[in-house]
Amino acid sequence: MEIILPVITGFLYAVGLFFMMHRSFIKLIIGIIIFAHASNLFLFVASDIARNAVPFIDPQVEASFGEMADPLPQAMILTAIVIGLGIQAFAIVLLKRVYYVVETSDLDALNKTDQLTHD
Repeated sequence: MEIILPVITGFLYAVGLFFMMHRSFIKLIIGIIIFAHASNLFLFVASDIARNAVPFIDPQVEASFGEMADPLPQAMILTAIVIGLGIQAFAIVLLKRVYYVVETSDLDALNKTDQLTHD
């Protein structure tokens, strides 16, 4: 299990970059979404997979901190999910607005936008 997750993380990064290299808006958004999921999985894998007890401490029981899972990576992943959703929403709205102005979904056609401001 510990070798499969890094391989899946690398595969998701590669697929995300592959989609972001295309000229279509839709593939760019899909690439951003896959890249965000790969980053979340990277944080999960880098925090070391531990199947220990949850980090709740019963005040009446003396417990060792080495037997508990670290909640910091989970909090970082939750923060990364929220930031990723914000970036995805911003990219979707921005690309939708660009599509209405330029009337094409081809990213290579965006170099013609300089002509729109001068006309």
